[in-house]
This record gives sequence, structure tokens and C-alpha cells, in this order.
Amino acid sequence: MRTGTRAHGRAPVLEPVVAVLARRGRLTVAEPLFDAGRRITLPPRALGGAHAGQIVLVGGGKRGARVVRVLGRPDVARDVLEALMLDRGLRRSFPRAVALEAEERASGIGPWREPGASRGRRDLTDLPTFTIDPLHAKDFDDAISARREQGGRVRVWVHIADVSAYVEPSGATEGEAYRRGTSVYVPGAVEPMLPEALSNRACSLVPGEPRLAVTVEMEMDGADPVSVAFYRSIVRSDARLTYERVDRIFAGEERAEEPWAGPLEAAREVASALRDRRGHVGALEVDAREPVFEFDDGGDVVGVVHEEQTESHELIEHLMILANERVASYLHERGVPTLYRVHERPAPQSIQALAEKLESLEVPTPPLPDPMSPQQASDAAGEMSRLVARHVRRTGRGRQALTALVLRSLKQAYYSPVNIGHAGLASACYCHFTSPIRRYPDLVVHRGLLASLGWEEHAPRAEDMEEAGLASSAAERHAMDIERAAQDVCLAFLLERELSERGRETVFEGEVVGLIGAGAFVSFGEAGFEGFLPVRRLRGDWWDLNEEGTALIGARSGSTLRLGDPLRVVVERVDTARGRVDLSAAASE
Repeated sequence: MRTGTRAHGRAPVLEPVVAVLARRGRLTVAEPLFDAGRRITLPPRALGGAHAGQIVLVGGGKRGARVVRVLGRPDVARDVLEALMLDRGLRRSFPRAVALEAEERASGIGPWREPGASRGRRDLTDLPTFTIDPLHAKDFDDAISARREQGGRVRVWVHIADVSAYVEPSGATEGEAYRRGTSVYVPGAVEPMLPEALSNRACSLVPGEPRLAVTVEMEMDGADPVSVAFYRSIVRSDARLTYERVDRIFAGEERAEEPWAGPLEAAREVASALRDRRGHVGALEVDAREPVFEFDDGGDVVGVVHEEQTESHELIEHLMILANERVASYLHERGVPTLYRVHERPAPQSIQALAEKLESLEVPTPPLPDPMSPQQASDAAGEMSRLVARHVRRTGRGRQALTALVLRSLKQAYYSPVNIGHAGLASACYCHFTSPIRRYPDLVVHRGLLASLGWEEHAPRAEDMEEAGLASSAAERHAMDIERAAQDVCLAFLLERELSERGRETVFEGEVVGLIGAGAFVSFGEAGFEGFLPVRRLRGDWWDLNEEGTALIGARSGSTLRLGDPLRVVVERVDTARGRVDLSAAASE
């Protein structure tokens, strides 16, 4: 949200703005929290009980600006996150018509009774089934069943919440889901695509409760699907597993329980074969870690763990990719209007530039053909991603910086009605099918699949798909920007906490993760803080960025500061609301 005015009859109306109230002499002013917008003077009658030092949402109309809502304090992380979400245009609640319709559907009231009905559905409630999700997850889109068959094959069922049975194409919930496009997850909070009555209750595949699902049943010979079937079903999860628990089971530290112990081991076998296959077909290897923050009861950030991709994560990832590919191939072969998840092959010149950057950092690169076709460029990108991963494991340095170099050389994935394949996954045909609770394109794919099977009356219309793809892609990018900003805010608050405990002069061990002409971005500390070190604070020389953008070079000394280099830093300033940190280089020991 931004400060400004818009036409409303003859009187200007203030666009809602997130601000902090402050006293300026006898006046109370609202100062924008996130942007350098203009101050808004508020008369006492417009405060509504709010007082100086609070974060507020300010709006206005014919009677002038007024406090619409008190959000909290700028020194409380959770309050700032809430303010950030509102500032970035999230609603934080559903319109009354949407909430009422969702509640009716979830409760089976009136015309919504028994949505999708059980007629013709396969009853799989006796089939051992489990979910694997993060510890604090509340909405469970997907569940797994697996069974060993004669001859060494494995039958796998991927069950996905049947959201289309609860969301009418012309209803209020549908319109709001289209507008939102995706759920937005920030630390400790979520802006869901669907109301809680659906996302956390009726559609969520919680343990012990019968739930409506769309099932992909596959007989697997190693990594090869021998047969595939799609149908509506009723399932009942036997266990809500977490990634941590499954990893303990795989490590032999905990015993699996019946009835899901055998199915989990069979699913593990299939996922392992799929992982090996994907490594051979040129898929990207990206070492990504997601920060998971811990809050205290007062809303302050007190810790962070960077969650790594473990075998339990990979098990779910590979089975979901498999289901997405099978559904996409089915729809593509039959010409059913839908949204594909596409990732264009990289431009050859971008991959050539990536190779030059990596070579300047002494990272091994494969030989590149000249000239290079887009497919050869895609194959080379996959190979370089694997070489980077090996280099990081061998040296223990450069994970963040080198991974970022690889990703920036690629094009961004998006949603499209035209299938052009997914280069990053080395997949000829791909869609998003497995998360309809939190992504609108998955709901579109469900409707297309079910309509083609005769299960759904409302098939997606081809003429609507381009606009839906553009809207969903834009919503995804917006959500990613908010999530990254929220993580920066949490890290800034955590850094302030650490500095208050250890002292403002604390010297941190860091690593260069990004470079521009004006300075270096440095990741530092065990928590993975990040800040900016301007070249003006690199004293003793004039520094220029090299042609590859991988090193700052001292004009007089010839000294270099490269991506991945260790660097000791001290913190000069922390702007918690904006998640910004200014650094200086620590004095040499």
C-alpha cells in the first residue's frame, strides 16, 4: 500500500498506508514505516485511541485521514510482519461472501451438501496412507500410499485434495482464489488462497478423517511408470509424518509403525530410482536452504534454523514431480486446455557468460560447443549446477554465491497454456497439480483432468488460459517478493537481538555472496545474516568490479575480493522494518 489519493466522487480518498505514529510538537503525525512517503497529520478525533509509537493502518475519505487499525509496535517482529503484509497489498481476511460460501461448503449446508458426492468415487479408506510435511504445516494437499507388487514392481498412489469439489467455478470463493493466485507464507503467518474452512479443514488430508481426493495411481518398474490411472477417491490418512521424523526413521534412529511402515519403505525405493534417473537426464541440482524462524510468546524472533533438503524432502519432491508429469502428459496428448508449468531453455550467451564467471572463480566447467544450441545450453546448465554443488561440498565455500550465479543465468519459470517443457527439471511436459489448496493453477489443472475423464462439468476454456497464466505468474512473483522481504525482516530483528547480547562491536566471520560496483553483499554469523559493505568502507584502495562481476579489484594494490571469499565484518546499522543491514570490514588481526 502506498500513500496517495484516488478519485472518489469530488473528494480525494487517501490510499491506505502503514505508518508509525509520532508526536511532532502539538501534532500527531503518521510516518510511513516502509517507504519515504509524506507524513500525514492526524487530528485527535482521527486517532481512534491509537497513540505515538504504534504501527497503524491509515486510511481516509471525505472527512480526512484516520487510523483504520492499530497493528502493534515497530520493535515487535510479528507486528512488523503483519504491517509488511498489509503494506504489500495482502488483505489478511476474506470478504464476507467468500467466508460464508466456504463455510457452507465445508459444513455441507444447503445446496452445498456432500460436494462432489461419493458417487463413483473409489473408496481407498482402507489403503494405508500417510502425509509428510513440515512440523508446523496446517494444510495437507498430498498423501502417499505404496505397495510392493509381484515381480519387483511397486504400485504408488499420490492422493491430492479434491479442492474442485468444494469450489464452484462461478462462485465467490473461485473469484477470490483467482485474485489471490497463491498462498503467501511469511514466518509465523500465512495469507491463504482459500478460507480456513477449506484450506485447514474440509480439504486438508488430516489423519483419521475421510477426505475427498483426486488420485494418481502408478505401477512403477524402477523409475518407469508401467501403467497410470486417474480417478476421484475417498482417502483416510493413517499418519501425519514430519520430515524430521521420516529422516530419523531412514537413519535407523526410530522405528516406523504399521500400517504405514511398509508403504513408506516402498515409496522410498521408488523415490530413490526417480532421483537417480533425474540426475542422468540433466536436471538442475540446486542446494537450497529455507530459514525457519522461532518466535517467543511476545512475537519476537529468538532463533532460526536453515532447513536443508534431506532424503525425506526428496521423497515427496520426486513423487510429486512424477505425478505432475503424468497429469501434464495426459492433458497434452488429449489437447485439453490447461496451464502448464514451463521453464524455457536458457539463452546460449547466458550459459557462456556463466561459464566465464565460474572459470574466473576457479570452479570447474564443462567444455561448451561453439555454436551452442538452446538445448545444449540447457544441458550445460544442468552439468554446471552439478559441478558447482560438488565444488561447494569439496571446499565448504561459495554455496550461496555460486548457486545464485547459476540461477541468474536461467530464465524464470511461469504458467502458460502452451507446453514448451520444463528445462530445469529436464521434463518434456510438466504442470502443477499437487497443491490445489495453495495454488490456483493446480485447481485449473484438476478441472481440466476431471472434465476430460467425465467427472467434472466445468472444463477450463482455452480462451481464458492465457490471462489466467499471466495472473498466476504475477501472483507467484509478488508472493516470493513478500516472503523474501519478510525473511529479511526476521533476520534483522534476530541480528539486533544478538548484538544486544554480544555487543555492538562484535566481529562476525562472513562470506561474500554478491558483488556490485558499489560494494559487496556479505552473509555472516551462524544465523546466516546478510548485509551490504560499501566500497567506501574498504579503505586503503580504490575498488572496481571486474568484467565478469565476480570480484572487486584494488586499483593500486591489485588485491581482490571475490565471490565466496571469507571476510570479517562489523555491523554499522540495522533497519529492522526494512530488513537492511550496513556493514564495515573488520580491522585485520
